[in-house]
Amino acid sequence: MKNGYFNAVLDEIKAVRKVCEGKILKVIVETCYLNEDEKIRICGIVTEAGADFIKTSTGFGTAGATLADIELFKRHVGPNVRIKAAGGIKTREDLVAFINAGADRIGTSSAVKLLAGGAAGEY
Repeated sequence: MKNGYFNAVLDEIKAVRKVCEGKILKVIVETCYLNEDEKIRICGIVTEAGADFIKTSTGFGTAGATLADIELFKRHVGPNVRIKAAGGIKTREDLVAFINAGADRIGTSSAVKLLAGGAAGEY
């Protein structure tokens, strides 16, 4: 994406889609490294390639999900692409805000704790 090889990215995702036909395909996008135009472009690529999910991050980048990214994804992915927000979701309020912004799934190891009213990292 950063080098502008959009067709190569599309071809690669299509190839993975073909190999895993009948299985769920989730494309992880490190949104923290992309500008807005690249994020919009990857939404179209993920949609065209037939992926089931677009995910905001692996959790190993410099930042995780933002509400702005979820809202942008919601506006630019096709109707068959679901959104997974991951990284930086630390409170129940965060979890609810990401769902309200358009996330279909939340990636956090603390979901049960968050839903019970605690904060991530509290045990």
